[in-house]
Amino acid sequence: MTPIYDRVALIGLGLIASSMAHAMREKGLAREIVGYARSAETRAAALELFCDRVTETAAEAVDGADLVVLAVPVGAMGEIAVEIGPRLKDGATVTDVGSVKQAGIEAVVPHLPQGVHFIAGHPIAGTEHSGPRSGFATLFVNRWWLLPPLEGADTASVARLRAVLAAMGAKVDEM
Repeated sequence: MTPIYDRVALIGLGLIASSMAHAMREKGLAREIVGYARSAETRAAALELFCDRVTETAAEAVDGADLVVLAVPVGAMGEIAVEIGPRLKDGATVTDVGSVKQAGIEAVVPHLPQGVHFIAGHPIAGTEHSGPRSGFATLFVNRWWLLPPLEGADTASVARLRAVLAAMGAKVDEM
């Protein structure tokens, strides 16, 4: 498959992000996958298993990224958004995988520059395992990935994100 994104930045490298990376790699959906996690041990595992490169800061990870996935606890998203906001490229899409939407939106959107598109998301998938070694490419196959109402969202950015999620096997719907 032709890559949908040139560079994907995964901020947080647990089960969901590692599974996304495995699926994107298996399907050829991204030319480069860059990761960031606070722990050096997690970064090392991600580099070994699924990232093309890892960085020591979230800001470095998002440099040049077309898609940024916030796979951190919702309570940490605001701090991450403050850090990455100035480094996001024009036209980039930022999404999240948090379990609540309004708190994530309120924490992230105020820190994104104009021209960056935030599309909240919620994969309904998981296992009892966590961490970078727990991910697998088929986690999202036939699982729902919900997007909140998208009024006013950039239609091209939404279409691209939906395409990559569907290519990973997810059933994408707006809710």
